[in-house]
Amino acid sequence: MDVHALLFDGVGRVLLMERANTGYADGMAGVPSGHLEAGESVLEAVRRETFQEVGVRLGEDAARFVHVSHRCKPGEDDRVGFFFAATRWAGEPVNAEPHKCARIWWHAPDALPSNTIDYIADAIGRMRGGGAFSVHGWR
Repeated sequence: MDVHALLFDGVGRVLLMERANTGYADGMAGVPSGHLEAGESVLEAVRRETFQEVGVRLGEDAARFVHVSHRCKPGEDDRVGFFFAATRWAGEPVNAEPHKCARIWWHAPDALPSNTIDYIADAIGRMRGGGAFSVHGWR
């Protein structure tokens, strides 16, 4: 199980991160995200990952659930990802893990770059259309 933070600025842009040196989707655009640790709730995980990756602190009530995606990819185990959106936080976003991220930037969510990780782009599109659940990659 994993969590994804959709941070939206004052004009509605989403914060993207270019993955690097991770061995998974390097060169692709994603959002602050990661796996749950033992004994951790999805809310605790999204708050922790957001701070670790972009240096901002989400208050306990700042992240609201917007989507869950059950996805699979040939040759990989299926995954369930919880997406949370936030429009307020403490601090300014920075690339807090430059050894795993080439850059961060704000981008319009309705015109995501072509190198956005497919299931993340799908979840953002469905969330913007009001969908709270999706399956991705299943045949």
